[in-house]
Amino acid sequence: MRIDYTQASPAGVKALGMVYGYITQSGLDAVLVELTYLRISQINGCAYCLDMHTRELTRKGVDVQKLALVQVWHEAGNLFSEREKAALAWAETVTRVADTHVPDEAFAAAAAIFEEKELADLTIAIGLMNAFNRLAISFRRGPAQPA
Repeated sequence: MRIDYTQASPAGVKALGMVYGYITQSGLDAVLVELTYLRISQINGCAYCLDMHTRELTRKGVDVQKLALVQVWHEAGNLFSEREKAALAWAETVTRVADTHVPDEAFAAAAAIFEEKELADLTIAIGLMNAFNRLAISFRRGPAQPA
């Protein structure tokens, strides 16, 4: 690891943790949020977060087939719910904002599934995971080592 950002900036990491805490009590389904975090971490290539969110989804009882197909959710038939598909599509376009510019069609599709507060909270969660990914990747925080 290049630096331990949790030690270098504990107040900054605590602030991000407060946003994480908000998301956990926002009313969004916990599995939906974790699936979104996993997909964002796949896009960004964050080993630390991929490991963490895969473990969390496993603890929540998500089937291994679903975990294996997150990156190709759009080809997985009805394995993912409509809300999960909408969240994953929104996460992809928002995470790739520099390329997508989040088109009106993407917003309309997400807004057709989620209420305004839900969509705002989901977008906050997406921004948060992108921030965590950038910290872990920039400072080379690797996945947890097996015991």
